[in-house]
Amino acid sequence: MKDLRDGETPNAGVSLAGERPPGRAAKAATEGVEQGRGTTTVASGSVSDGVPSERVPASVSANREAGDEPSGRRRRRRRKSAKKSDKTPETGQPVAQVAAAAPVPVPGEKKGRRRRRKPGREIQGRPLAPQKAPGQAPHKSNAAPASGAAGPAGAAAPAVRRVVDDLYAALDLGTNNCRLLIAQPTRPGQFRVVDAFSRIVRLGEGLDATGKLSDDAMDRAVEALKVCAGKLKNRPVRRHRLIATEACRSARNGADFLDRVRAETGLELEVVTRETEARLAVAGCSSLVGRDTDGLVLFDIGGGSSEIAMIDLTENRSNRLADHIKAWTSLPVGVVTLSERHGGCLVTPDVFAAMVAEVDTMLEKFTPPPLPAFSGLADGRIHLLGTSGTVTTLAGLHLDLPRYDRRKVDGLWLSNDDVDRMLDRLLSWDFDARAANPCIGADRADLVLAGCAILQSIRKRWPSRRMRVADRGLREGLLNEMMASDGAWRRSGRNFRYRNQRSNQGEKP
Repeated sequence: MKDLRDGETPNAGVSLAGERPPGRAAKAATEGVEQGRGTTTVASGSVSDGVPSERVPASVSANREAGDEPSGRRRRRRRKSAKKSDKTPETGQPVAQVAAAAPVPVPGEKKGRRRRRKPGREIQGRPLAPQKAPGQAPHKSNAAPASGAAGPAGAAAPAVRRVVDDLYAALDLGTNNCRLLIAQPTRPGQFRVVDAFSRIVRLGEGLDATGKLSDDAMDRAVEALKVCAGKLKNRPVRRHRLIATEACRSARNGADFLDRVRAETGLELEVVTRETEARLAVAGCSSLVGRDTDGLVLFDIGGGSSEIAMIDLTENRSNRLADHIKAWTSLPVGVVTLSERHGGCLVTPDVFAAMVAEVDTMLEKFTPPPLPAFSGLADGRIHLLGTSGTVTTLAGLHLDLPRYDRRKVDGLWLSNDDVDRMLDRLLSWDFDARAANPCIGADRADLVLAGCAILQSIRKRWPSRRMRVADRGLREGLLNEMMASDGAWRRSGRNFRYRNQRSNQGEKP
């Protein structure tokens, strides 16, 4: 017995149950002929003399039967013929397209109800291909696709495009810390942090006394750089820039250390100048300067040097804060070098005053030109902007944080009274009390007061009513400059990351 779902019918005159069919049905099946328009037509799916007859589309049969057969039977025959055949022999089009087209109405004929097809099925009742969830990787098949394969509408499925993120990486190897930041551009002037790393390595330990990097310090730095190299290798980084600052810049064996880093980690560090370091510190803090500011003094207290930039925004103001630097200086002193000279564990008020006096002597050599924004320091239109571990520590103490939280510290405003109160509080603590504070820790307990001495000297030189805290620095400046020069924020649309892909990923500008 043959199944009707295979698109064929039994031989003429034989019923499915093996019984004798009724008279009218047996006669129609045996003769297999229909009278209409003076021609003889073989019924679809019948057998004549052992040779299968050619199938006829349902629409053609319906037109030929219009004179004698009732309309209800014609509709049933059209539906049966559409289910039995996959393609029409005359046009070769899929039945889905023929069935989707509305039949030509016959005058005086009643319209039959259309059967609603179930969701997720084609017109023939065959299940559709399983739908992929958003973000799910497509299933790979070893079999080649069939020629001429198409969807229900006859169009080929669009190719799946592989997502490639525009990731940028910035590494800053300083005198005290090794920091890495991997980010992705979002809105203009902003980015989303994908991965980050920070470790205190104290590369400049003993540098002020010996003039070179010690073996232990280089070992600590190399171990931290290996971690950074692994993070960079596991990410599809489009561009990166890896810099080293004062420790490698002033050490006699700085070049040898860079060769060792290249050999053991594969990273090639770039030693930047002090001017570049000051400009990058300014570029990283552009979003923290409001429209009500005419000028500011931005300072970055590092481990081996401290950069200070005077910024005037009164003329031709633009979004690139680094373009408004009117004067800058780099002091050859940082928290590591100053604490080693005066001692960082036991700091009395006299020792603290000696630290401030040493920095005052260095600042006296800096003579900036007259700037319009700094003509009246007390009018509230200028302020200080600090980006270093010293000012973020003061902000954490001011908020009494049980644990350091960057989201609460970055962008915080501190008044003069707030800063003075935190300085007096730190001077009243011994080393153990500073180490027990969660915003300082044992690694920075001997460095924090040296940084406060540099801050106090800057406040004396440029008195201001308020100071803003920035938990950002050279890494953010590197990312901002790379993204701006690469046009990452000018590419609009959802798929801007797919355009203009560079063949040399990780290229350094």
